[in-house]
Amino acid sequence: MSTFSKIWIHAIWTTKNCEPVLSKNIRRDLFRHIKEELGKQDIYIDTINGIEDHVHCLIQLKPVQSLSFVMKQIKGESAYWANDKLLIEEGLKWQKGYGAFSVSDYNIPKVRNYILNQEKHHQKFSFRAEMEKFSL
Repeated sequence: MSTFSKIWIHAIWTTKNCEPVLSKNIRRDLFRHIKEELGKQDIYIDTINGIEDHVHCLIQLKPVQSLSFVMKQIKGESAYWANDKLLIEEGLKWQKGYGAFSVSDYNIPKVRNYILNQEKHHQKFSFRAEMEKFSL
């Protein structure tokens, strides 16, 4: 029998100092680039979205991939690309660290919906309140 796994991770990370530098146009281009470029590196990003100061991402890890490596690739490659393209005048910098939460198959549709509706969600809840909810 060959190896079979479903390792789903909901990852969240912020811009440096939670600066609101990710406008809608920047997010659209940045998220498309992240999904395409990381796919070339055999990192599967199912869903990605965010608002001005943070990003949510649903990732399916392969058994040979470590979360820390994948997050380093996502954050490092995306900042390099954004800065090379001069997408943000003051440059894109990510805050150190990230939040990461395992997701069961049963909850994948719910998490996708949550990620895709970040703008609507954050009309009611701050990022801090969101992270406190995840920490429970």
